Amino acid sequence: MPSPALALGIDIGGTKMAVAVVDVPGAIRVRETLATEAEQGFPRAVERLTAAAERLLQSCGCRPDQLSGIGIGCAGPVDPRRGLINNPYTLTGWNACDIVSPLHARFGRPVYLENDADAAALGECFAGAGSGFSPVVMLTFGTGIGGSVIVDGQIYRGANGEHPELGHIPISRDGPLCYCGIRGCLESLASGAAIGNAGHNGGFQDARHVFAAARQQQAAAQAIVARAVDAAATAAWTICHTFLPQRLILGGGMMDDQFDLFAQAMKERLSTATQFSRDGVSITRAALGNDAGVIGAASIPLRHASLDQSTRPDQTAGQPT
Repeated sequence: MPSPALALGIDIGGTKMAVAVVDVPGAIRVRETLATEAEQGFPRAVERLTAAAERLLQSCGCRPDQLSGIGIGCAGPVDPRRGLINNPYTLTGWNACDIVSPLHARFGRPVYLENDADAAALGECFAGAGSGFSPVVMLTFGTGIGGSVIVDGQIYRGANGEHPELGHIPISRDGPLCYCGIRGCLESLASGAAIGNAGHNGGFQDARHVFAAARQQQAAAQAIVARAVDAAATAAWTICHTFLPQRLILGGGMMDDQFDLFAQAMKERLSTATQFSRDGVSITRAALGNDAGVIGAASIPLRHASLDQSTRPDQTAGQPT
């Protein structure tokens, strides 16, 4: 019989893929990290993920039929309902790629696909900074800016099940043109790529060098950082007035070193709000780090299995009349 106690989580990014066996408390039993190597083709990636999953199951003594299921978080766009990855932008050649069917065929367990930002937020709500809070909004600051909204443990979806793109909240009409179609969205101003691109004009190598120069009081770098921080604070204002979250979580690689800077600006901006309870929202750092995606992916089948068990008739007590 399958157990709701263990699930396989897969986190697919542009450069790395993580595979892990995760238990109900959200602890990783075993894990393996692989280079994505998207350019080698989608079928090859599926083969490598499958082989890694088989190695992990063997190492922890778990048969496939003992898993509650498999969850996948992947850099989007993805189509969760059809199990398709539609992301040739950061995963070269991966368009209309069905990742659910081959994994289901190999392991015989339910397979679920979600956007990686949603998976990370689910992970934080399952076993991290969002546990016990609702609604929760998570923003991930890295090369780009991703976002997710979780309400009562469920992903908030738009029309047709679409993923809300919080990284493309408009901030400034005079900002850089973004691939989303407008100028001056949050991602075009405050992402690692945006800060790095702005820094190139001043002779800075990348976003890390811009932040370091700003700490050394270099005016050009300070202006770039100030613009990014102000954009994030403006986005927090819009997000909190729109979703009224109980908790706003900041994650992604940039927040490892810059959380205090961004969080303080957001708190100061929200301190002037009059249309919602300012004390009702807390801003906090993500707790799970790089494990949020793989834990969140695994939490999807774990949650489904738990719900299935809770609604299953109690066999020891007899069938209900």
